[in-house]
Amino acid sequence: MSSPETGGATGGEQSAAGDIIGVGPHPQPWPDDPRLDPLLLADGDRRNVADRYRYWTVEAIVTELDTRRHPFHVAIENWEHDHNIGTVVRTANAFLAREIHIVGKRRWNRRGAMMTNVYQHVVKHPTIDDLVEWAESQQLPIIGIDNVDGSTPIESSQLPERCIMLFGQEGPGLSEPAKKAAEMVCSISQYGSTRSINAGVAAGIAMHSWIQRWAAPPPS
Repeated sequence: MSSPETGGATGGEQSAAGDIIGVGPHPQPWPDDPRLDPLLLADGDRRNVADRYRYWTVEAIVTELDTRRHPFHVAIENWEHDHNIGTVVRTANAFLAREIHIVGKRRWNRRGAMMTNVYQHVVKHPTIDDLVEWAESQQLPIIGIDNVDGSTPIESSQLPERCIMLFGQEGPGLSEPAKKAAEMVCSISQYGSTRSINAGVAAGIAMHSWIQRWAAPPPS
């Protein structure tokens, strides 16, 4: 039986139709490839990974991703164990952020991340001041994402290639220290009656705005 870390047959996912996704046990003889996990080869690979990574170990996947991560970082304020943090982490993995920074409480709700956090580099910062100090040491501007007075529409903004996109909590949005730390705050234009959109959705829109400006096509 595969371990929780490798997430083989015990870490399966279901499609919307209820079908188990992924692949079953690999037929013998197994490929001679050091990237492959014997437990996954034996049990099958039902993880939430792209097909090109089937049967790979977590370490092998991380090593490959490290060769082509994008130069933007994602930071998330975590003062109230916001359940949206997991969604932001999953999206940061999809768009291959360099690192994910959790600001505030060390523990965060991983449910929505669907185990994608194990393929990312996650850094903890106790306060916004700690994040700012780290950002300055790396010469990375902090770009806040929130619909607040004085913000600039992200649709007409040029996000820097190297930057930290900082997101606040669901509901209150960016804290006052976070707003002050940001070199620029970008808003996402809305056209309906709702006051705001889900923080996880906002993060996806912001990251895709960066992708449209700076990223090459993904590997086939």
